[in-house]
Amino acid sequence: MRMKAVIRYDGTHFSGYQIQPNVRTVQEELEKVLQKIHKGQFVRVHASGRTDQGVHAMGQVIHFDTDLSIPTEKWEQALNTMLPADIEVLQVSNVYDHFHARYDVKEKEYRYIIVQGKRRDLFRRHYVYCTPHQLDVKAMQEACHILEGTHDFSSFCGSNNNQQDDKVRTITEAWIDRDEDEFIFRVRGTGFLYNMVRIIVGTLLEIGRGERLPEELETILQVKNRIYAGDTAPAQGLYLWEVFYE
Repeated sequence: MRMKAVIRYDGTHFSGYQIQPNVRTVQEELEKVLQKIHKGQFVRVHASGRTDQGVHAMGQVIHFDTDLSIPTEKWEQALNTMLPADIEVLQVSNVYDHFHARYDVKEKEYRYIIVQGKRRDLFRRHYVYCTPHQLDVKAMQEACHILEGTHDFSSFCGSNNNQQDDKVRTITEAWIDRDEDEFIFRVRGTGFLYNMVRIIVGTLLEIGRGERLPEELETILQVKNRIYAGDTAPAQGLYLWEVFYE
């Protein structure tokens, strides 16, 4: 039987989602708990995608296979009772056997939270990016519109990326919300490259500070070279917000 779960996690003390040797990861914690529930039998967990060290998730989606006859409504409680405090299962459902959390994804939404102020927000420092600079939200919004559509995002792909396939992706929506001194960059698309959202945010911040013009994004996309885009924004402001399926 295949189970699908929506989870959220605080990425502060994880070295990312994907399991790695000798470091703490979200996948490892999930699989340890499932192995206990299955009395020592290993259970592989598949996710909609990986998140990097320090990146958070509000709506990550996973699936796993089980031969246990636990009622669907009991899985959420069983998992949350055993998981560490920085991972929470929000919903569990039974899905068809050929459902795949990664390969069936239609769109994802990421959000990046920026707080503008002369002092950093001490108690939110692991969850937002703090900047002392005044930001021009209108210019940033103009740049967001340029990002929408299907483009080759090679300029917005991390330089240590090992993806050999093409870098063409489709952004269906990109926009900036502002609430006083808090800015939320929201982006939805059919797929994202390594560090793509954080590099886009780093470039938008330069535009917001007046160091670039919004229309420069068109040139950055055309040259297909990472060195022309902005710095990679810090991980702590980024959230995998929601994953969409048919």
